[in-house]
Amino acid sequence: MQKKSIGKLSKFAVPLLSKGRFFKEKKTGLRNDFQRDRDRIIHSTAFRRLKHKTQVFVNTSGDHFRTRITHSLEVSQIARTLSKYFNLNEDLSETLSLAHDLGHTPFGHAGEEALNDCMRDHGGFDHNIQTLRIITILENRYYDFKGLNLSIETLDGLIKHNGPIKDLTKINRILGNNFFKKKINFTLNSSLESQIASISDDIAYNSHDLEDGLKSNLFNLNQLSNIPVLDKIILKHKKKLKKYSIDLIIRQIIRETINEMVSDVIRTTKKNIRLYKIKNLNDIYRAKNQLVTFSGNMQKFDKKIKSFLKHKMYFHKNVNSKTNYGRKVITRLFLKIKKNPKKYINIKKYNNSNIERIICDYIAGMTDRYAINLYNKIK
Repeated sequence: MQKKSIGKLSKFAVPLLSKGRFFKEKKTGLRNDFQRDRDRIIHSTAFRRLKHKTQVFVNTSGDHFRTRITHSLEVSQIARTLSKYFNLNEDLSETLSLAHDLGHTPFGHAGEEALNDCMRDHGGFDHNIQTLRIITILENRYYDFKGLNLSIETLDGLIKHNGPIKDLTKINRILGNNFFKKKINFTLNSSLESQIASISDDIAYNSHDLEDGLKSNLFNLNQLSNIPVLDKIILKHKKKLKKYSIDLIIRQIIRETINEMVSDVIRTTKKNIRLYKIKNLNDIYRAKNQLVTFSGNMQKFDKKIKSFLKHKMYFHKNVNSKTNYGRKVITRLFLKIKKNPKKYINIKKYNNSNIERIICDYIAGMTDRYAINLYNKIK
């Protein structure tokens, strides 16, 4: 059964039979290695917590705004579509998409900045490296090992989702020297599955933050009409305002925007594969450039929309007041817990001698509401 499906994959795909895991485990006939990885992510405590972690709006702001968990599901849907088109390892793309935000703190990027400030003299904080800590150390669900013991290819994809790692300083500071025991080649490029998960993240948050911003009235359609790509889509749908509600029109605009971005990635990636003469998986790993990219025009849109969202949404006074409150909560929790860690944390659970890192792991794992409740208790 598995051999047949392996034969169907493209020569660019990561094979369905993994190179292995850090700790040896028996194979199962029911699922391939990457389906097992995906299921381990979905069943993890860290994944469940994402439903109460901020994407942009603090989790207490409203029921229909996106949280980290809905964002991760939307990324995985886009990644599966792209992987299926290129006949790649869909299970790997899905796993990487579902896992990519596990390391986020409560209160979004404001929470990350606050925790990084608290950890300045103790190795710092980085949500991507925190994802690696969660899946290799902090999740505790098995008798024989710490972490989730994911496949080497999944680890490789999460570490290098933005391409090769030239500077290992941060990883060494937060995880420890030679943590991956030479099982990861940091100088090689990432798989197409990893590159797809990364660009799907961009597609999802550009389009969906746009939708959340419009629905919360932080900006309106007229303010978006000078952004390339979007301008034509908005013009087409605004003509239907007399017949349909603004909510429905916004949904159609977002659907079409996602479709434009996905179609652009497909065209550009095919072009890049031809341009760089990519013939097989080894060529992908040795490539000097990312292969899964936007075209020049779509890159302009990507830049413009990110800049627009930054100024009109992320820095909007209503959003800012909530995220500034989140900064305050995290800083206060860190200082308070540090005075008496054993009162709040079961230290034995954390296999680490550095007390600041233990506190950091504890706070990073909190949901928005848990952090707020604890803050109100101890302030």
